[in-house]
Amino acid sequence: MKHIALMFGSAALVGMSTMAVAGGHEARGRDGEVKIIYWQAPSILNPFLSGGTKDVEAASLVIEPLARYNEKGELVPWLADSVPTVANGGVSADLTSITWNITPGIMWSDGTPFTSADVKFTYDYCTDPDGGCAQVTKFNGVSSVETPDALTVVVNFEQQTPFPYGPFVGGESPILQAAQFADCVGAKASECTEENFNPVGTGAYVVDEFRPNDVIVLSANDNYREAGKPAFAKVTFKGGGDAAAAGRSVMETGEYDYAWNLQLAPDVIAQMEAAGKGTPVAGFGPLVERIMLNHTNPDPSLGPDERAVIRPHPFLQDPAVYKALSLAIDRELLVEIGYGKAGKVTCNWVPAPAAVNSDTFDCSTQDIAGANAMLDAAGIVDTDGDGVREKDGVPLRMTYQTSTNAVRQDFQALIKQWWSEIGVDVELRNISASVFFGGDPGSPDTFQKFYADLEMYANTFNGTDPQSYLANLLCDKAPSPASQWQGENISRFCSAEYDALHAQLATTADAGERASIARQLNDMAVSEGAMIPLVHRGRLSAHSNTLGGVVLNVWDSELWNAADWHRLK
Repeated sequence: MKHIALMFGSAALVGMSTMAVAGGHEARGRDGEVKIIYWQAPSILNPFLSGGTKDVEAASLVIEPLARYNEKGELVPWLADSVPTVANGGVSADLTSITWNITPGIMWSDGTPFTSADVKFTYDYCTDPDGGCAQVTKFNGVSSVETPDALTVVVNFEQQTPFPYGPFVGGESPILQAAQFADCVGAKASECTEENFNPVGTGAYVVDEFRPNDVIVLSANDNYREAGKPAFAKVTFKGGGDAAAAGRSVMETGEYDYAWNLQLAPDVIAQMEAAGKGTPVAGFGPLVERIMLNHTNPDPSLGPDERAVIRPHPFLQDPAVYKALSLAIDRELLVEIGYGKAGKVTCNWVPAPAAVNSDTFDCSTQDIAGANAMLDAAGIVDTDGDGVREKDGVPLRMTYQTSTNAVRQDFQALIKQWWSEIGVDVELRNISASVFFGGDPGSPDTFQKFYADLEMYANTFNGTDPQSYLANLLCDKAPSPASQWQGENISRFCSAEYDALHAQLATTADAGERASIARQLNDMAVSEGAMIPLVHRGRLSAHSNTLGGVVLNVWDSELWNAADWHRLK
């Protein structure tokens, strides 16, 4: 898959290897402190208990998978000697098992050996039915995990699995230390505050202090497997604020070295870059800004364990409604004001890699008149003259929520206006990103609980194969009280046909056929109202001009190679 670097003025993707600069002959921690800012503050360092990108990426500094994806979307070994394939004998000829050989000598940061027992424990931890694991789709189809010896892991599948790289691959499926999390399995998982805030890891850094929704202080891991790495002795990882302040802190004031996810208008980025202290970098992966449609009833009169569980939604599953809502949106204007060259109009949930980008829909042209005609034809009309249409006597009044961010609030205001022109009334709500994406089962404001009719956000997936990501809409992946409100099926979409087609994808080997099935699943999700895609977003971040080794990665954690970062002299 070709990696795309976007140019912002004189800025370009930094992609050089840093091995010669940060080689093993130099001292670990020689460059002092590096400062990172994520305006969506991490709230936990256990990605199995959070679906938020901010939490997954912060945790990637500490805990790691067996393999991950590089900046080109290529699968590369991380804690293993090589990536198993049929050709090298690591994947069985009948495609029912994959064998990982752990690289000898890897130590946890506490000095104990990293072994296959830790890998098996992680599988047991995430698949415990009472644990509420946010990444359980990574283990779909796994029947068992075996450990023939301390350095060998065998993952067995229930049936032929042509793509066996869901478990233990990428930043969303790292390995937990069995000794540390032994008493945190099942219903106890969310109660283990010390473990979830301060995981022992194999990564380049160790957690010294974690203040949720605020700051993380980390230091170089003395037991890290590569001599001379990391170059920085200390990481200060600041969370919170907003994207504009984060961008200024790198490109204008130089207070920070790396700012993530600068969801800002293009002219704002250009003005910041002109200050000369930092460089924006961007690339297109599968990241999509979308509006999720609630398939359950979020009526506040229902009890807290009934909201977003009781089906159906009073009107959002009517095709005339969700298709009219989509038709009324001017996506080209949203791209122009929100992202410029770092955005593209998309009608798809999965727009990348190119092989899975469907051409079924054309949503690039706004059609207010067409949307009104569609609702009229369906008999969804304004019967009392108050300007709001009704379906079966229920007014089309909705709560539309998202995280607090200038671009998202601009989108909300525009979309509210367009929808008012088709007789739909919308109440806007924005929630602190740290809370919205925090995954706290006790909070009513998380995107998983979805106590609203509509919510807007973006997310992505690791690697270039969307099988696990497409599993997010399987019926049994809906967050609920039983799962401690964890789960990837945020819309509570449920289709037996979709589930069956996804099962077919899981057993299909031919790359062309896999891409075709993926496009069909994408089309079902969109045409059956799980979501309204808006913008295919480039991932835009920025680094200081004194920070070397940054290689933007849109296929895995942006902090994937933080061990290679160093200070330019």
